[in-house]
Amino acid sequence: MPFAGWEMPVQYAGIRPEHVAVRQGVGVFDVSHMGQVQTRGPEAVRFLQRVLSGDIRLIPEGGAQYSVMCREDGGILDDLITYRLAECEFLTVTNAANHEKDLSWLLTQSAEFDVDVLDVADRFAMLAVQGPAARPLIQSLCDGRLPARMHCTQRVVAGVPALVCGTGYTGEDGVELLLDPGHAPAVWDALLAGGAQPTGLGARDTLRLEACFHLYGNDMDEERGPIEAGLGWCCKEDTGFIGSESVAGARASGTTEKLVPFMIEGKGIARSGNPVVGGGEVTSGTFSPCLERGIGMAYLPSENANPDTRFEIDVRGTIRPAVVARKPLYRKES
Repeated sequence: MPFAGWEMPVQYAGIRPEHVAVRQGVGVFDVSHMGQVQTRGPEAVRFLQRVLSGDIRLIPEGGAQYSVMCREDGGILDDLITYRLAECEFLTVTNAANHEKDLSWLLTQSAEFDVDVLDVADRFAMLAVQGPAARPLIQSLCDGRLPARMHCTQRVVAGVPALVCGTGYTGEDGVELLLDPGHAPAVWDALLAGGAQPTGLGARDTLRLEACFHLYGNDMDEERGPIEAGLGWCCKEDTGFIGSESVAGARASGTTEKLVPFMIEGKGIARSGNPVVGGGEVTSGTFSPCLERGIGMAYLPSENANPDTRFEIDVRGTIRPAVVARKPLYRKES
């Protein structure tokens, strides 16, 4: 299907078998549609500290950090992962549909800083290898030790130089590989030969929802702030990032709505846009292959957002009972 200017696979063998493969073994996603922006220069840290919500100073070389990028009023422009490649060099991964908007914002904000902001999206293909068997598979193809969670390092994988990152979007262990697009097919083939299941956007969505990971454009956008979206944990207002005053105000006074995970009680699947009876709206919804029930995330009035609170969703004219759950929705058995 078309997505952000790309032709993206929704499924290969089917959403359920691909989902289960990632939960029980290893799946590989072609996520080359994601964008990349390189920031380098003497004031790279000070600049990124201004535009991103986290404390960039805390990222070690070879480290990674999740953050949001906000407008002055606190509206979320995007959520991003930033890797520190060297003392004054960073690589930030953008959401595909937001890449041009993000790049324009970053270039505009960089005018007062001694820093270079470069669009490097055409330099990288990106493969996400996820699941309990992901690291052993990559290690068997790799020339050195793999990075820890939220770290990155340069390695050679299946004979191809790659930035190997201990990140992902599934709730499972694994890595993401950034590599030259011309060599991506060979690495893809090596991963499949090693037992990885090709996995599409459909299973990517069910996996991320079971883990309660946000999807930009659904669970957050420019009209929502980090506090109501449940992303206050990645905001360090004392760094003075753009929008920090608004975020601090929302944290102190509270918000009228909050984003919550939920489970459907009984039959039915809620979808994005379904209204909540009494106020609120579903932002993401699907059928969970692991929990075998409808799950999702929704904005509810703050007074109704506590775990175990029951509410109702209007699913195309049928009222479906639901309950506010705790994150993550899916937990592995110990």
